[in-house]
Amino acid sequence: MINLLPRATVFFDLFEGLAKCVVASAEELRRLASQFPDIEAPTRQIRRYEHEADDLTHRALDLLDRTFITPLDREDIHTLVGGMDDIVDAIDALAKRFTLYHVTDMEPAFQKQAEVLVAATQALSSAVGLLRTTRKLSKFSEIRLENVGDDNNHAAIDRLFRGDIDTLTVVRWKEMYDRIEMAIDACEDVGNTLERIMLKNG
Repeated sequence: MINLLPRATVFFDLFEGLAKCVVASAEELRRLASQFPDIEAPTRQIRRYEHEADDLTHRALDLLDRTFITPLDREDIHTLVGGMDDIVDAIDALAKRFTLYHVTDMEPAFQKQAEVLVAATQALSSAVGLLRTTRKLSKFSEIRLENVGDDNNHAAIDRLFRGDIDTLTVVRWKEMYDRIEMAIDACEDVGNTLERIMLKNG
């Protein structure tokens, strides 16, 4: 049945629920990095948040299909919820690889990147929270931490390829660094979506 009335409150509840999953997943990845090799609990928690994010995404898209009048542009809603779900998926895929790849040591540079990711997700969550009450771009705190993440990533990759680290370790950590940078970049993508929403509706 098609709903002919706006469902603004429900949409914003779902947006904010997804944003909380994004932040919580990033915080668990930071915990994984800080307490390595004791990673079972944070890995399990990240998996739980991934399932929760999937459920919220499906609910949001189902609501979008059934709602005639939406509080934001339909395409923007689809992009926003999909983008946040992608971040949680990326964090989950990354966390799994510590076990799959039999990682034995934690890289300090990865811990730095985990901190950057947490900061990016927190900025994203704050911006998502604004959608309920304002569309003023001046109140939007831009999510622009990709340069910090890029610098950290370049320094880490440079160290890996200096020639004094065994090849298997290089292969493992090259993918780990690439994947966490992808998660940071995905936060920027969601930030761009939020900026576009505020420009359209401000």
